[in-house]
Amino acid sequence: MTRAPANLLAVRSLLLTHLNVDPKTVRDADLEPAEVGIVGDPAHRGGYHCGSDRVVTNDYSVVESPRDRAGLTLDAAALDVGGFEVRSGGRTHTLASFSVWCVAQCAANAADTRDIREIIYSTNGTTVKRWDRLGKRTTGDSSHRWHTHFSFFRDATKAGRDQRPLFRRYLSSIGLLEDDDMTPEEHNWLATVHKNLTVLDGRNPVGQIYTRMAMGEDATVPNYVPAHPTLKSLAAQVTTLQTALTALSKQDFTDEPAIVQGVLASLTPEKIAAAIPPTMAKQVADELARRLVA
Repeated sequence: MTRAPANLLAVRSLLLTHLNVDPKTVRDADLEPAEVGIVGDPAHRGGYHCGSDRVVTNDYSVVESPRDRAGLTLDAAALDVGGFEVRSGGRTHTLASFSVWCVAQCAANAADTRDIREIIYSTNGTTVKRWDRLGKRTTGDSSHRWHTHFSFFRDATKAGRDQRPLFRRYLSSIGLLEDDDMTPEEHNWLATVHKNLTVLDGRNPVGQIYTRMAMGEDATVPNYVPAHPTLKSLAAQVTTLQTALTALSKQDFTDEPAIVQGVLASLTPEKIAAAIPPTMAKQVADELARRLVA
């Protein structure tokens, strides 16, 4: 039987979480679970709401793109979103404005829209429009006067690719989510860098370790040579970078590539190696190695 794939269920959950408002506060304006659908009803045949058991001969949702032919499974590959009205950021946001925003992102070929084949929608409840990545169609049936339809290329559902980033960006743009344009990979990178710079041996932030070593206050290795001016300078740089990364991790990001490049440029292995005199390099390496295995 046609089934709802996990990645589209995740989009459904995201929208219902943030657009399903308290009906006591906004009567008849919230997005209800019954208004966000993935699998067509039992009589539905053909189209992206159907999996391989319900497609028809020469089904447009299969034959018009190699991405659909290669991705055909029992999974449906469509999402319907019904009407809503929410107030946020001093403005009223509706299904129509949501649809226009999504179409604009697709037309601009934003990276998080490239798995979307088409959007069928209406801006006035009368005229039905269609944005089609393949340029095949420009309109749709009258049911789309009251709901917006998203079709996803079937290879995207088959691969299980996360389809939430576009919808997160929408919710962020209207103030219902904390603004966050970073990709999951960029989040992971920043978290790893921050962790590596703040936790080395489970006890001391790395900035504290370097500072204490430079000042001769945390040395347990016999014949340790403390307080070299160059290492003091390095300690100060690392501590400053650690503080900056802590602050960055709490901020909204609008230019992630510049942030990434700035961090990498300020703490390259070559710069660290150049800052440590040859006479002290082995002692630093030995001390750090000892802490890592302790």
